[in-house]
Amino acid sequence: MDGEKKQRRARRSFTDEFKAEVVKRVLTGHRTAGQVARELDLTATAVRAWVQQHKADQGKGPPGALTSAEREDLARLRKENRELKEDREILKKRRRIQTVDATP
Repeated sequence: MDGEKKQRRARRSFTDEFKAEVVKRVLTGHRTAGQVARELDLTATAVRAWVQQHKADQGKGPPGALTSAEREDLARLRKENRELKEDREILKKRRRIQTVDATP
């Protein structure tokens, strides 16, 4: 290497329909995820992840793999848990302030 760093591509987002079409090309065609990724200017890692998630959603993934619905539920529960912890900390601080103010 001559000291130049490869510039990162801006993060892109894709619709569920597009991802489904890419997965369909991999599963029904006789091409690998890497070949499909090169054809569509995607990363092979992303295409493989989409294929694995599709298989998990169909119940054909590895044991313990989360479906998309389970992933959404987990994200929602983690957010709710984080918010509840923040609320609890606020209440603790308020109680401490009230205790200090009430002390003669």
